[in-house]
Amino acid sequence: MEGRKIIQVEDKVPAKLLIPLSIQHMFAMFGASVLVPFIFGINPAVVLFMNGVGTLLFILITKAKAPAYLGSSFAFLAPAGIVIAKWGYEYALGGFVAVGFCGCILALIIYKFGSDWIDIVLPPAAMGPVVALIGLELAGSAAGNAGLLDEQIDSRKVIVFLVTAGVAVFGSILFRKFLSVIPILIAVISGYVAALLCGIVDFSEVAAAPVFALPNFSAPKFKLEAIVIILPVILVIASEHIGHQIVTGKIIGRDLIKDPGLHRSLFADNFSTMISGFIGSVPTTTYGENIGVMAVTGVYSVRVIGGAAILSIIVSFIGKLSTLISTIPGPVIGGISFLLYGMIGTSGIRILVDEKVDYGRSRNLMLTSVIFVTGLSGAAIKIGNIELTGMVLACIVGMILSLSFYILDKFHLTNDV
Repeated sequence: MEGRKIIQVEDKVPAKLLIPLSIQHMFAMFGASVLVPFIFGINPAVVLFMNGVGTLLFILITKAKAPAYLGSSFAFLAPAGIVIAKWGYEYALGGFVAVGFCGCILALIIYKFGSDWIDIVLPPAAMGPVVALIGLELAGSAAGNAGLLDEQIDSRKVIVFLVTAGVAVFGSILFRKFLSVIPILIAVISGYVAALLCGIVDFSEVAAAPVFALPNFSAPKFKLEAIVIILPVILVIASEHIGHQIVTGKIIGRDLIKDPGLHRSLFADNFSTMISGFIGSVPTTTYGENIGVMAVTGVYSVRVIGGAAILSIIVSFIGKLSTLISTIPGPVIGGISFLLYGMIGTSGIRILVDEKVDYGRSRNLMLTSVIFVTGLSGAAIKIGNIELTGMVLACIVGMILSLSFYILDKFHLTNDV
């Protein structure tokens, strides 16, 4: 970020900057966040509403020290899909409430006993590749959105993808002054214009949507079997949350695990998920897309994140506007994601460089090697209806290895003590 002015977490942002920067963050999360309610078969308006409310709650609980945007969590898709098929969406909501409540209890346990254990179970040689995997395992998703994995490649989609990705990449290098902090927004607009010219945007749903509409709130129902199916997801979301907080801390140059504290951010994340279940929305999580935006732009202000949250709430009440934004084509989302997911992967490598990880030590070489292969191999372990794979499985394997090495050190059995 040398040569570019950094807008730090607590910095005030003038209105002429705040609005476009907030819109940029909202666009970054929109595509992925509305995909989850589409899969569940519910109207995305209530999800946009809760994303905004959850983000504002997160900022409040973390004392405005941890910039993070809360979007729809993909971790619940498989178990919630089972529950919805068996008993209906309202029982999935009950499971969301239960997971959020247990996550809040976990946060209180961390508050009581501290977070120093993270340095033991996830040393830099393990944390670096785990963080990198957050971005790298999403690379296929970016390519899929762009249409690059289709059996029959559509040249129009490729053109839109190249325009979007090209503006994002070269804009980040070439834009100056005000434009240098909104390259993602400019790339989205450029990609959308290219999609219009290529004729791959459909406005029929926008025409049919109402101008104003209340989000579709609904109440949960509770069933022990449904809760048991969904509850193991807490392993996934806890690992994901820790990874996101560490990578965000590296980007902004602060230790968010210590201040405002893992207990605060984890509580805020899970409290938002619990509230989501009570009002009919989907679980929330800190979003990698928005972490990527901060890495690209050097803008870390919570006021910008809060502005994006307020915009999301407003959009949730404007039927035509939320539907219009949802018409952003996959190649545009894919073009942006190529850059944002790559930035997260690079942040993981940065941890290894900044911490000067010595690969002359066998333990560091083993940790990084095993974690990368586990995360990228496609290996999976099923526990009931929960499948552990990718970054989450790699994180668990890394934690087990690191803890094993720590215990062996205590008995002076390792060869590099």
